[in-house]
Amino acid sequence: MLGTRGIPNVQGGVEKHIEMIGTELVNMGWDVDVIGRRQYLTNPSENIWHGIRVIPLWAPKTMILEAIGHSVAGVLFAARHRPDVLHIHAVGPALVAPLARLFGLKVIITHHGYDYERQKWGRFAKRMLKLGETFGMYASNGRIAISQEIVRAMRDEYHVAVDFVPNGVSVQQKPATTGTLDAFGLKPRRYIVMMARLVPEKRQHDLILAFAKANRPETLVIVGGADHETEYSAYVKALAAATPGVVMTGFQTGVSLAELYSNAALFVLPSSHEGMPIALLEALSYGLPVLASDIVANRELKLPASDYFPMGDVDALTAALERKLSVPFSEDGVDELMGQIQTEYSWKKVTERTVDVYRSVLRRPKR
Repeated sequence: MLGTRGIPNVQGGVEKHIEMIGTELVNMGWDVDVIGRRQYLTNPSENIWHGIRVIPLWAPKTMILEAIGHSVAGVLFAARHRPDVLHIHAVGPALVAPLARLFGLKVIITHHGYDYERQKWGRFAKRMLKLGETFGMYASNGRIAISQEIVRAMRDEYHVAVDFVPNGVSVQQKPATTGTLDAFGLKPRRYIVMMARLVPEKRQHDLILAFAKANRPETLVIVGGADHETEYSAYVKALAAATPGVVMTGFQTGVSLAELYSNAALFVLPSSHEGMPIALLEALSYGLPVLASDIVANRELKLPASDYFPMGDVDALTAALERKLSVPFSEDGVDELMGQIQTEYSWKKVTERTVDVYRSVLRRPKR
């Protein structure tokens, strides 16, 4: 697998996706190698994690060249080691799909979202990301998209076969510990939480502004950090520091993250761009009430209308916060919601559908 910063416990939806399906693939008897970017990994040497071989390779440290430079290095590594399948994740790394095919590799692309629509990229980068999508659709042996909307769009634009395989979620038991809550001065069911990287399309600023206008007694907890410090991440941090009742925890994982999810009163995702929102699925898997912007990717989860608000409308988000928080948190129906999410979005089921694509590609003769 190629196209990730790395695993384990590296911030990002694609990283979480690869971490989880990689683990399930190992459990099913597959040999799995994940090629990561050395600067994001705690172990700079090749190592085994949950049966997955994690291979740190060099990547440029500049944001615009990081993904493509690392992807070229990853294809050269794969060409030398000859895997049965090279699975490339995301449209940026898909720029190297034609190169991988030239080396005779069988290539599968997973389209995780329209990265060329992200606000952080300039005009040239957006063109390259769109070109990556084009190369990925035309040059690969198999194509996966994580939402039905992306499947339809790719079929309409490129007239190629695309399989739908969504993101997944693991339902976790509520931790008995509260160490992370204690460290940040939080009380169970007395805080709102958002989990996301500090990038413009996640729109943390909308939530902070709406929280300030609502003037609620709860705390607002922003979980996540920035891969590269930018004008936007600095703005969010300054806005949070100037707004009473806002706590920024930085990137969290493992038990700490589970504590923050399982004790929240409300989860909010105000983003303008998503592929398929793993954080929103995770919040639902903990039985949390949620609010999400009304973008297509969020609406694909088919939540009740009251769980959505118009993206970018701070006044509407303020009113939605008031409406949701005026109803005390109730455990009624939590087990049913958790069971429903696990049934529909288990990582085991997601991996089985991914394996179906692998086997379909492997059965075809080389061309």
